[in-house]
Amino acid sequence: MSIYQAVNKAYKRNRRRDNDWRLFLRLLPYARPYRRLLALSMLLLVPIALANAVQPFLIGLVISVIRQESNVYEFLSNLPIPQALTILQIALLITVSIRLLLTGFQGYLVQKVGQEITADIRQDLFNHVTSLAVRFFDRTPIGKLITRLTSDVEVLGDVFATGAIGIFSDLFSMLVIIGFMFSLQWQLAGLLVLMLIPISGLIIYFQKQYRQSNYKAREELSNLNSQLQENIIGIGVVQLFRREKFNAGLFRNTNKRYVKEVDTTIFYDSAVSATLEWVSLVAIAAVLWIGSNLLLQKTLTFGILSAFVLYAERLFQPLKQFAEKFTVIQSGFTAIERVTNLLDEPIEIRDNANPRFSIYDSQFGYIDEIVENLNSKNVNNRANLGEIKFEDVWFAYKDDDYVIKGLDFTIHPGEKVALVGPTGAGKTSIIRLLSRLYEPSKGRILIDGIDIREVPQNELRRYMAVILQDGFLFAGDVKSNISLGDGYTLQEIQQAAQKTNIAQFIAQLPQGYDTQLRERGTNLSSGEKQLLAFARAAIREPQILVLDEATANLDVGTEAFIQQALDELLQNRTAIIIAHRLSTIRNVNRIFVLNRGELIEQGSHEQLLQQGGLYATLHNLQMLGT
Repeated sequence: MSIYQAVNKAYKRNRRRDNDWRLFLRLLPYARPYRRLLALSMLLLVPIALANAVQPFLIGLVISVIRQESNVYEFLSNLPIPQALTILQIALLITVSIRLLLTGFQGYLVQKVGQEITADIRQDLFNHVTSLAVRFFDRTPIGKLITRLTSDVEVLGDVFATGAIGIFSDLFSMLVIIGFMFSLQWQLAGLLVLMLIPISGLIIYFQKQYRQSNYKAREELSNLNSQLQENIIGIGVVQLFRREKFNAGLFRNTNKRYVKEVDTTIFYDSAVSATLEWVSLVAIAAVLWIGSNLLLQKTLTFGILSAFVLYAERLFQPLKQFAEKFTVIQSGFTAIERVTNLLDEPIEIRDNANPRFSIYDSQFGYIDEIVENLNSKNVNNRANLGEIKFEDVWFAYKDDDYVIKGLDFTIHPGEKVALVGPTGAGKTSIIRLLSRLYEPSKGRILIDGIDIREVPQNELRRYMAVILQDGFLFAGDVKSNISLGDGYTLQEIQQAAQKTNIAQFIAQLPQGYDTQLRERGTNLSSGEKQLLAFARAAIREPQILVLDEATANLDVGTEAFIQQALDELLQNRTAIIIAHRLSTIRNVNRIFVLNRGELIEQGSHEQLLQQGGLYATLHNLQMLGT
C-alpha cells in the first residue's frame, strides 16, 4: 500500500468517525423537548447500577459469615450467625426489589421517549418530503421513500430507547462493578479489566463490519420495496402482458441479495455474542485459577473468591448488552445517514421571504387584491384578472436538454387558449411551469404582472385550478374529495356539484356525499372520478382554469352532460386547454401550436387551417381517421 493510499484510507476512516458523531448530533434537537424524562431515566441508572453491583458483594458476605472468615464486617461478626444472615438476606432482597422495580420503570421511560422522538422525526420527514419539488420524485423510487419513512425512522427511535441510553447504562454499570472489585481485591480486579481491552477491540472490529453490511441490507430492502410498489401499482399491465413470472424472477433476485446482506449482518452480530460468551467463561476460569492459588496462600477468603466469580459473570453481562446495543447504534447510524440525506435534500421551490415585485410601487399590494378577488363571488370584480405572460422561458428537466425553448406569449384576462402539438411538444411542461411545480431554467412567468416566484405557492395554486386527465382521488368520502380539507361547508360543496351538473350522480351513490371511496377511487369509473375533479375545481372559484385532456376519460354522453357546466365555469376566467382531439377546441379564442418546445403557430382554428402549417396537417390527419 502506497503512502497516499494509507493516508487516504486514514482520512476516510476519521471522516466517517466524525460523520458518525455529526449524524448523532443531528438527533439531539429531537431529544430536547423530552430532556426531563431523559434526565430522570439517567438518574435512575445510579440506584440500578449500585443494586446490581452490590449483590455479588452481599452473597460473598453471606458465604464469609457462614464460614466465619476474617473479611466479615465487625458489626456482623459480633452478631449470631442466623441474625447476621437475616440482615444480609433482607439487604439482598432490597437490592433485588430496587433493581426489578426501577429497571422496569426506567425502561418504560426510555421507550416512551424513543417513540416520541420517532414520531417527531417521522412528522418532520413527511413534511419535508411533501415540500420537495416534483423533480425529486421524478428521480426517486417511491418504495425507497416509504422505506425511509417507516423502517429507517423506526430504527432511529431505538437509537435513543435501547441504544444511546442503554450503552450509557451498561458503561456506568461496568464502572460501578469495577469500583467494587478493586475495593475487594485489586489483583483479580486488574485481571478482569485487562481482559476487557482486547475483547473491546474485537467488538469494535465486528461492529464496523456489521455497519457496512447493514447499510447494504437496507439499500437492498429499499430496492425490494420499490419493486413491490411498482408491481402493485402496475398490476393491470403485469397481468395483461403476462409478466408475472418475469417480474417474480426480478423480485427473487433482489430478495436473494437482501437475504445475503442480512445473513452477513447476522454473522457479525452472532460473532460478537459468541466471542463475549467464550471470553466470559475464560474470565471465570481465570478467576477460579488465580483465586484458588491465592486462597491456598491464605491471602484471599472463600467469600471474596465467590464474589469475584459472580462479578466476572456480571462484568461481561453488561458488556454483552453493550455489544447488542452498539449493534443497534450501528443500525441507527445507517438509518440516520439515510434519513438525514433525505432531510438535507434541498427544497428547490420556496416562497420568497421578502417579495420584491418587478412592478411599480402603486401595485405593491397587488397580491392582497388577488387573494381578495379569489374569494369574491362577484365575477365582475375579476373581469380584468388572469393575465398570463411567458417572457423568454426556457426549461430542461435535466442538464441542457431543453423541452421548452424561448417561449414568449401573453394570454389576456378571460381569454381561452388551446395548446396543441405532437407528443413531446412541451404542452404539459408549460402547465407544470405555470403551476410552479418546476422552475424555469431561464426567463420568467408573470400572472397579472407579477412574477409567480413572488407569489406564495399556496395562493398561486388557489388562484388557478388544474384538471388533469386522470382525476386522482384520496381514500375518504365524496365531500372530502371535493373540499380537500379546505373547510368548505356542505352547502358550498353541494352548490359546486350543482354548477358542474354532477349533483344527480352523487345523489345516486349509496350514501350520497358521505359515500366512502377506496384508495385512488377504485370503486368509481374513470368518468365518475373526472366529474368529481370538475367539482373540486369549481368550488375554489379559480381565476385561471387549466384543462389537461380533462374530458379524455368521458364518454360522449357524459362529456355533453358537463359541457354546459364547463361553459359556465369558463366564463370570465382565463383558460388553458390541452386537447389532442382538435374538434373540441374550435371555439377557443386562440390556438398555440407547439413543436419540440417552440411556439411555431398561433391563431384561431380558421386562421391556422388557412396557413396550411403543422396545425392543418394534424387536423387533416384526424379528419382522415374519423
